[in-house]
Amino acid sequence: MHFLPENIDEYAVNHSQPEPELLEDLTRETWRKVLAPRMSSGHYQGRFLSMISKLINPKCILEIGTYTGYSALCLAEGMQQKGILHTIDINEELHDLQRKYFDKSGFGNQIFQYTGNALNIISEIDCTFDLVFIDADKINYPKYLDLIFPKLQKGSVILSDNVLWSGKVVEPLNEKDEDTKAILAYNKLLNEHPKLETVLLPIRDGLTISRVK
Repeated sequence: MHFLPENIDEYAVNHSQPEPELLEDLTRETWRKVLAPRMSSGHYQGRFLSMISKLINPKCILEIGTYTGYSALCLAEGMQQKGILHTIDINEELHDLQRKYFDKSGFGNQIFQYTGNALNIISEIDCTFDLVFIDADKINYPKYLDLIFPKLQKGSVILSDNVLWSGKVVEPLNEKDEDTKAILAYNKLLNEHPKLETVLLPIRDGLTISRVK
């Protein structure tokens, strides 16, 4: 979902860092072999994720929602030399494709994959997270925030994807739409949280940056 005029969006992409060749290959394979390829972060958002990670230079990253691994590879670009990235996805069929590109990237030994329900896995990861990227089932966004918060420290950053939810956040609410309800509640929670400072950016389908005070 793009909220800018197409020509402005294209201009922004063309004046941002080029997409690495490995990620171009992953994008092509995702579109050839995987359902709903639009779920991948893509060139522009990927470069943004990479930039944020490089600015933070995290030692430990958590990603909730791996998909085919594009965003994980972007986040890994900013890790410390001995940094670690933990990434969780519920779809076991994507595991081998993820691993193929993780190993090609040179970050293979630093990226740890988990397959299953993130609500059950997060508490098992023994790490204080410098950077968290949430891009999974929208209905559980508020629960993910509750689970990760004890594992954050002052200055830790949370990136939350799809927070504009195709514009549904400003449309009349369908009472049966549980995902939109969850996103609305989550956005309110981030904005009003006493221990967070938050900025919501209209990048693709909405990306929020929250920093622990």
